[in-house]
Amino acid sequence: MLDNKLKEKNSLNITESKPEIWKVEPSTTAKNCKNFIREIVDNLDLKPNPEKPVIALSLGDPTIYGNLKPSPETIQSVIDIIEEGLCNGYAPSVGYENARAAVAEYLSHDNVDVDPRDVILCSGCSSSLEHCITVLADGTKNHNILMPRPGFPIYRTLAEALGVSVRYYNLIPENDWEADLHHLESQIDQNTAAIILNNPSNPCGSVFNEEHIRSILEIAHRHKVPVIADEIYEQIVFPGEKFVSTASLNSQVPILICGGLAKRFLVPGWRVGWIVVHDEIGAFDNVRKALVCLCQRTIGSNTLIQGALPSILQNTPQSFHDELISTLYENAQLTYEGLKNVRGLSPFMPQGTIYMIVEIQMNKFTMFANGLEFAQKMMEEESVFCLPGECFAIPGFMRIVLTVPRDLLQEACERIAEFCNRYYGN
Repeated sequence: MLDNKLKEKNSLNITESKPEIWKVEPSTTAKNCKNFIREIVDNLDLKPNPEKPVIALSLGDPTIYGNLKPSPETIQSVIDIIEEGLCNGYAPSVGYENARAAVAEYLSHDNVDVDPRDVILCSGCSSSLEHCITVLADGTKNHNILMPRPGFPIYRTLAEALGVSVRYYNLIPENDWEADLHHLESQIDQNTAAIILNNPSNPCGSVFNEEHIRSILEIAHRHKVPVIADEIYEQIVFPGEKFVSTASLNSQVPILICGGLAKRFLVPGWRVGWIVVHDEIGAFDNVRKALVCLCQRTIGSNTLIQGALPSILQNTPQSFHDELISTLYENAQLTYEGLKNVRGLSPFMPQGTIYMIVEIQMNKFTMFANGLEFAQKMMEEESVFCLPGECFAIPGFMRIVLTVPRDLLQEACERIAEFCNRYYGN
């Protein structure tokens, strides 16, 4: 009887009380996190011409069309690890010892001798960059970081999510997109926590020579600012060019070097990147410890790919890499030749990577207020989409991805030419 009365009373209290309105606010970090490419692209009304198949020249994923595949040796390396069944559990947060040793050996060339203890494995190169920015820059201290313009917007995404501000230093188009050294140095102040150096460059496709990299490192040394070197496109350089790693220059500047399998081995979805702590002067002793702590948040990267890393890095033949370079170079030449005489466009022949940047002479296309409208209209009429320069903080340009099959790339150039001829002078 007593139990029934209590149940009845509780029932009445529930029905009589008004339900509370829940309002859960996201964290400041989450609210500050923006994907600037998505923010721009999602606001475009991208409706392709239904009579023409879409050719996407916008995605920096070399696997998207299926024409570029990892080597059989790379694939077999993972199959072997799966069948062995020894890499299904957790690995050390900084990565398996033998996998780190394999990365160290892979990167030890051109008078660089990487110690396995200096290698940290991460979940893709974007995770490597996140760890590096997080470990060096602090929003509560009003820190800023320097990034190139044009530059890949993930640097800004990662920094501003932490409350860290971004300052741009300009790259000079007519100097093969080298950094404007005077402008770079002018952006440094007492709160600058790091300089991001992206070589080879996304979106420019440029490859810095040794002298230019030394000049940037000399500025960093003069102001005692560490460097984050994004070298994800290492070795993807065209004939006549040479990749020079920041680690090879004995600059006495502490450097965190980011890289990974994604681009050169054509496996971006496998999510294995790395950080190399290059520190000739002992400036990063505390940073090393903090990087380990950051890695413990996710307990390391994909263990299957880690297990396969020694075989992938040692057994993928040089001929595979050579063939990839040959394909990209031929595509770059095709695209450059296809666009260099198009009215209103000025393509820049890349020196490496998987990208070409093209200047749009917006004053010749007066019906478009900006590159966003240009890109949107080209998609609407020609079903070709390129990322507008606004995505990389450089309006009046567009970026073309060179990993598309050759026949589609040829057709895309023809459609772009038709579009430009249609609106040039209007």
